[in-house]
Amino acid sequence: MSEASPVIAEDDAEPPGLGQTSNLATTSNEGHPHRQLLEGDFWRHIPAYRDVSTATFLDHHWQSQHAVTRVDKLAATLGDLLPLPFFRDVEAGLERAPMSLRISPYVMSLIDWRDPYSDPLRKQFMPLGSEQIADHPMVGYDSLHERSDSPVPGLVHRYPDKALFLALDLCPVYCRFCTRSYSVGGDTEGVSKYHLRAKPERWEDAFEHIRNHDEIEDIVVSGGDVHNLRADQIADIGHTLLDIPHVRRMRFATKALAVQPAKFLSDDEWVEALVGVAQRGRKLGKEVVIHTHISHPREITWITQAATRRLYGEGITIRNQCVLLRGVNDDPALLRMLVKRLSYINVQPYYVYQHDLVPGVEDLRTTLGTTLAIEKQVRGITAGFNTPTFVLDAPGGGGKRDVHSFEHYDRTTGVSVFRSPNVDENAVYIYFDPIELLPEEGRRQWADPGEHATLITNAVMAAGLDPQCLPHGWGAQTRRRLPVM
Repeated sequence: MSEASPVIAEDDAEPPGLGQTSNLATTSNEGHPHRQLLEGDFWRHIPAYRDVSTATFLDHHWQSQHAVTRVDKLAATLGDLLPLPFFRDVEAGLERAPMSLRISPYVMSLIDWRDPYSDPLRKQFMPLGSEQIADHPMVGYDSLHERSDSPVPGLVHRYPDKALFLALDLCPVYCRFCTRSYSVGGDTEGVSKYHLRAKPERWEDAFEHIRNHDEIEDIVVSGGDVHNLRADQIADIGHTLLDIPHVRRMRFATKALAVQPAKFLSDDEWVEALVGVAQRGRKLGKEVVIHTHISHPREITWITQAATRRLYGEGITIRNQCVLLRGVNDDPALLRMLVKRLSYINVQPYYVYQHDLVPGVEDLRTTLGTTLAIEKQVRGITAGFNTPTFVLDAPGGGGKRDVHSFEHYDRTTGVSVFRSPNVDENAVYIYFDPIELLPEEGRRQWADPGEHATLITNAVMAAGLDPQCLPHGWGAQTRRRLPVM
């Protein structure tokens, strides 16, 4: 692939192996691994994709139609690459997982099936029964209390001047660690979800709330994933919001650049609808950008670069938000590579999130202490505007807080205390590290359910706060058990 063209010529040559770059990489990239993107028809090592042409692989319809959604489809796609016990392990994982299975051919092609148990991309999207561990006692669905802050279904109005518009509940790929597993994807074993279908009548209720609250200047259009909206729906939502005078900023949220970048190369109608909204916004003096979610450097290939170049050429700013995931990207060197590679393809590293308290994925959570240490190693690797802010979305609806801004953090019990004065100046918000990563004394204290409320109260008091300032949003049982001075 030449530096100027996103399309490669097909021939009978052996494609680059997984994790390798083609021999067409320019010498200027030597010594700069963040510039060395996976090239060629790298998908052909997958048995089901062995004869798939570049044109077919870049067709967004083909990508959607061939997504792996069941274990039998997984086995048919991989053929004899893996033994039967692996597929049984996936079945066991899905029985207890809160998220449905949906993996695009693009992601399937990037997973190293020679060692799937340690592969960081497989870990994000495919649960294994052998890896699952017990949830933290304080984990629960909708831990950020989005529904509590929703004046109408699918519109979260938590910050004074910003609202989150959940346009739909579908995605091109389902992440195991999705904080919105209470809504996104199909119902799973024992989990009946709060569905937010893409319905114009529901959207109109959200638009009316926005029109009636002129303090709202910033809208995040998310879901689900705007990838799954039709072009006319992108246009309708975008132009309706632009027509509201006090709306000044709009962000379309999509993970497609990480998991199905062919969308931006083959769905011209969809891209043109998005560009049309952005161009009209610019004429009105309003900002329209894309927020995406790339978590690992290996998710960025020549296809990703071609997609971001198209958007960048249309004047659209792209920012990245990722989650710190154990065994996936909780390594300073890897995150430094991610930051540099994102910057190289004109994507601004914006946020790195502390993993939310989501059910079914305790094996992916890290400690706050790990995040604090990694942040120090990442800062300074590049320009400040391309350095992500490490944040924690405070459980109970406190919103995003800089990970360093805790009032108190007990590394033995893993309890950290945050405040969020612009959301609720009288509340405290509590985050909990994974119990299995705590020192022995901390694990012992959490082993006794009768001590849980005391651990929270002690942390609040250590922060110099009144225990009557109960953790915002915790259930009635926890509230009753907290002692009051």
